[in-house]
Amino acid sequence: MSCDELHTAEPIDLLGRVPYGRLATSMRALPFLAVARHIVSDGGILLRIHRGFGYHEACDGSVVTYGADNYNGAHAEDGRGLWSVQFTGPAEIAHPRAEQRERFGAAPVSVNGEPYEAAYLRIEPHFVTEHTLGFNASQLVRHAA
Repeated sequence: MSCDELHTAEPIDLLGRVPYGRLATSMRALPFLAVARHIVSDGGILLRIHRGFGYHEACDGSVVTYGADNYNGAHAEDGRGLWSVQFTGPAEIAHPRAEQRERFGAAPVSVNGEPYEAAYLRIEPHFVTEHTLGFNASQLVRHAA
């Protein structure tokens, strides 16, 4: 295992615990965030996004950041607390194999009332960031409802 693989193994594992994240880049010099479905495959991250917005074309050949987290209001059961991971690197339009497309699961029916049409991007992470928020047992009890 290379130094890069050792450095990204845990964040990649965390990414596999949630199905959706946010893609961040810019389009015509304006920043944007887009919700995306992801899978980890062949050492990279494959994203499925809605083709209708043209975000896949804006990202193709550009450096992007993809982030995901477990900030759903509940603390992680594994004792890690809340976490977020970000992967930054070049993106390119992808054409996933049938088994990769199956791993994404069902696609949305519509986006903003229009039919959903899938587009795929592959990100090769060059920089990885992980942040965790730890809580002690008394804090967990106070927040339980």
